[in-house]
Amino acid sequence: MIVRGSKMIDKFETIKKGTPLRVNNGIGECNAYAMESIKQGRGFKNTLLIDIKASEIGFYDEIGSIYVKDIVRVKEEA
Repeated sequence: MIVRGSKMIDKFETIKKGTPLRVNNGIGECNAYAMESIKQGRGFKNTLLIDIKASEIGFYDEIGSIYVKDIVRVKEEA
């Protein structure tokens, strides 16, 4: 698990390509999909490539990197 502020993100270790996420990187909270695995060698990455669906809050949908600390939660797959 990763500690974000004072709370821990559940299922952090299970993030892989296609995992639905809820993120907030300063523009507002919206949905995103991981484009790569969070695992790197023996540890975890500090940044993660995602496909962010910012059109939910009035911005453009983009693919880019965010800091792992900006992940609000890992959503259940449908």
